[in-house]
Amino acid sequence: MTNMDLYNMPGAPASRAIQMTAKALGLELNTKFINTMAGDQLKPEFVKINPQHTIPTLVDNGFVVWESRAIVVYLVEKYGKTDSPLFPKDPKKRALINQRLYFDMGTLYDALSKYIFPIFRTGQVGGQEALDKFNAAFELLNTFLEGQDYLAGSEFSVADIVILATVSTIEMITFDLQKFPNVERWYKNAEKVAPGWAENLESIKQLQSQLANRFAMPNMDFYNMPGAPASRAIQMIAKAVGVELNSKFMNTMEGDQLKPEFVKINPQHTIPTLVDDGFAIWESRAIAVYLVEKYGKADSPLYPKDPKKRALINQRLYFDMGTLYDAQAKYFFPLFRTGKLGDQEALDKVNTAFGFLNTFLEGQDFVTGSELTVADLVILATVSTIEMIPFDIQKFPNVERWYKNAPKVAPGWDENLESLKNAKKFLEEKLAEKK
Repeated sequence: MTNMDLYNMPGAPASRAIQMTAKALGLELNTKFINTMAGDQLKPEFVKINPQHTIPTLVDNGFVVWESRAIVVYLVEKYGKTDSPLFPKDPKKRALINQRLYFDMGTLYDALSKYIFPIFRTGQVGGQEALDKFNAAFELLNTFLEGQDYLAGSEFSVADIVILATVSTIEMITFDLQKFPNVERWYKNAEKVAPGWAENLESIKQLQSQLANRFAMPNMDFYNMPGAPASRAIQMIAKAVGVELNSKFMNTMEGDQLKPEFVKINPQHTIPTLVDDGFAIWESRAIAVYLVEKYGKADSPLYPKDPKKRALINQRLYFDMGTLYDAQAKYFFPLFRTGKLGDQEALDKVNTAFGFLNTFLEGQDFVTGSELTVADLVILATVSTIEMIPFDIQKFPNVERWYKNAPKVAPGWDENLESLKNAKKFLEEKLAEKK
């Protein structure tokens, strides 16, 4: 028995093609999972094996080869029977098989990846243009199969295995194969002739299940007071990572946060509080980071894995809580109790905090560097509260530049401003009642 390691992501068409080829040859592969979504392919130990850092990659007793179509041909030539019909010695037969393999890579698989693979990022297949190219590729495949049982002639070959792995990915979506009768006939015959066909379908089923779990909408209750900076920050973060929150209004002026049923959820009885399928977490900045880590893309720039980048983001979040938000709360929030803003000392602290923020933004577009992060969204929620009061942001040119860019880069910005508008109306009504 040979010692072969297959570095791959199970369920991917390329991986399934190699598994079927190995089955046809009676080979066993030591499968080594490479999670490309987590960046496993970029780790030094893998780049040392494959400097192109692509998967699948085969290591056969020290010999390394990658690109799935090259791997399947290698396996047949190295371990198949002499002059195997899977990849025969005849130059003309090989030429046809090779043409079909290149067709798969450059046309069929390329079209499939652009139409189907977006579901792994967004939960939705590609648009009409991508579907048109997908259908055009299937039309060509249908032509190749006119009057014959297999893709490269009268015998089953690696071309059939590779392209069956590609085509079978349609099991994950709704696709009308009947429009391509030759392809449909060939595909239906796969269970009779393709080694490892049942395992191929099982891998697709497992991938489909993983996808369904990934995009299942979480059940999250968000206890908050709409319009508050902390609540608006979380709403923008949720928009950024594509989750929906069940907003539950907490009227702190009426003491809702002190009710036993809420204190049971959060003994500190503060808002906002998030309950995600039974897991309760409070403090808006902790919630923001949690949502990105739990539901954001792998190594999202909103809160990347790099310790230095995280340290800067965390510093800005603590700055927001301990300096900027604290100063703004002491200057602005008295409006809700007294109808008047805080005194000059409170305003001076706001200006000092904005001065710090202005310094942070010197020579850069975002508060921690060149990319939008949770720190920007949280601090934007705080800063945008100035929309409710007279405040001269022009004294802080870097802050003004950054703030004016928010509509272009901040997910949920329009909703943030709409919440502020409603909060301002609520304040005006409260103040009118006191007159």
